[in-house]
Amino acid sequence: MPNIIAIINGKGGVGKTTTSVNLAATLADKKRVLLVDADPQGSATWWVERGGSSMGFDLAQETDPTLLSSLPKMKGYELAVVDTPPALRSEALEAVVAVADYLILPTPPAPMDLAVLIETVREAIAAVGVAHRVLLTRVDSRSLREAVEAQKTLRELGVPAFHAFIRAYKAHERAALEGIPISQLRGENAREAKADYCRVADELQRDWGS
Repeated sequence: MPNIIAIINGKGGVGKTTTSVNLAATLADKKRVLLVDADPQGSATWWVERGGSSMGFDLAQETDPTLLSSLPKMKGYELAVVDTPPALRSEALEAVVAVADYLILPTPPAPMDLAVLIETVREAIAAVGVAHRVLLTRVDSRSLREAVEAQKTLRELGVPAFHAFIRAYKAHERAALEGIPISQLRGENAREAKADYCRVADELQRDWGS
């Protein structure tokens, strides 16, 4: 039975698909991974199909809530990473949350983004009781204070967060345009961008105890 990780936020433009693709590729170094694109916009599918080369994981595009509910019965994979739609009241999102083992909530550290994220936690996650953590994304590498303050705010509110965070680099845009994960990109800041996701994956695996 695979472990299921859902990438969730009720707001678009927070790095949800970037997190899904790059985390799936990072975890695929050690596990057989399926990336499930449950977002009707299909951004993850566009990214993967654009490159035409091996991403290190398999892709399935599925938005049907009934089929998403059957993810735990999937065979042949150790891990499924699900890119969910940015809509808290989506039936597809509800189906994924109901079967997920772990939820990752990406968000930039800006106050308005945090406010939406906290609403997401309260409306879609808290009552379900699934293990979850917030992942700060699009962090300005020249000014990390905002990220540190955001982590402090989340802790004070009792919202678990990753110690690691994802810095904002042009490398992420280049990787998407080339249709490859950040781990396969070469050039300026690519190594630093890859290292961010490696830290997240390591922290996630420590949290799982696997």
